[in-house]
Amino acid sequence: MSTTRPVRVRLAVLLALQCAVVLVCVLATTLVAMSVQERSIRAATEERVLDVATSLVELDQVQSAVLLDTDAATAELQPLADVVAAASGVDYVVVTDARGIRLTHPNPAERGRSVSTDATAVLGGETFLGTETGTIGPSLRAKVPVRAADASVIGTASVGVLESEISGSYDEAVGGLLPWVAGSIVLGVVLSGLLTAALRRRVRRLEADARELETQRRISGALRDQTHEFHTRLHVIRGLVAEGETGDALTYIGGLAPVASGLPIDDPALRALLEGLSAEHAGLRVDPASLVPRGVVDDDALTVIGNLVRNAAEAAGQGGHVDVLVLAGDERLTIDVADDGPGVAPADAARIFDRGVSSKAASGRGVGLDLVRRIAGTRGGSVTVGRSASGGARFTVELPAAGVRA
Repeated sequence: MSTTRPVRVRLAVLLALQCAVVLVCVLATTLVAMSVQERSIRAATEERVLDVATSLVELDQVQSAVLLDTDAATAELQPLADVVAAASGVDYVVVTDARGIRLTHPNPAERGRSVSTDATAVLGGETFLGTETGTIGPSLRAKVPVRAADASVIGTASVGVLESEISGSYDEAVGGLLPWVAGSIVLGVVLSGLLTAALRRRVRRLEADARELETQRRISGALRDQTHEFHTRLHVIRGLVAEGETGDALTYIGGLAPVASGLPIDDPALRALLEGLSAEHAGLRVDPASLVPRGVVDDDALTVIGNLVRNAAEAAGQGGHVDVLVLAGDERLTIDVADDGPGVAPADAARIFDRGVSSKAASGRGVGLDLVRRIAGTRGGSVTVGRSASGGARFTVELPAAGVRA
């Protein structure tokens, strides 16, 4: 009973940990995917601007036009630059002559002016690929020298894509990824919840089995105690018979097993209680294995038995059965009451002994089971609840024998 709440706490912690693991894994994967996506977009953009610039400088039209005067070269190359930019999806195509004077530019005011970035290395024959800030803002650009037939540098071609355009492409890609991320998190949390629920059901079954095994263990122990006591009594009877004390032997046997009303109970107080309860509930059955010598049952034990039997009879209902087993030894008294009612839900096992809790399905009326618990606690005994063989509730109480305190 006392383990139900800690088990719930542990399962809640397990669910929280599972959800946290799912969240961390999904977020880590998302961050990696976003980083890979950014590098992929940038690498594709670099390849595009470099291919466009390289293809442009190989055109005969470009190689011949850069040798013309500025106005003629602009008139020749600007239409070509506009077509190339539109077709390739770049933001600008700038062609310069050997002095670094712009022959083409998307802004007409910049044509005929020197480039705003250093073109020395490119005019020296090198190729540049990287990010620079020009007249229209930061851009990822490729600069390639324009060569004459003799391989001398006669101009440059610069092709670029604005960093803002690259960021926009990245944001669009991430926006398409986020719904999948959210779906993965939701799916992971749902699966974690289902797994935890399955574990909870499994734990409840194991707890019920453990309680049943504990009940069986206690009953077995009580039976072993009774067997030991009967062996002792048989030795006494054998000794009396061997000594020829037949009358004393019969008297001794009569004290152990007096003729009664049919109930296998020697104690008159308990027998009277059970006969009265039988009149109230026709389905009451006293296990023939019950062993209760005269005088070993006190008022506490009678109160426990009466409350448990009445609760079980109410749970079993009209036509139901209540089985009672009482085993009394020198040191302890074991009381086992089972019914064929609806039983006690594992979630309610810890609270049915609280005062004021009343549930017919749990065989509780708010006071009786609380009284049973308090008597068991005061006497140093124990009370457990499990499932009976017929599927109902089964209460097992162990009390130190009268006059004995744990």
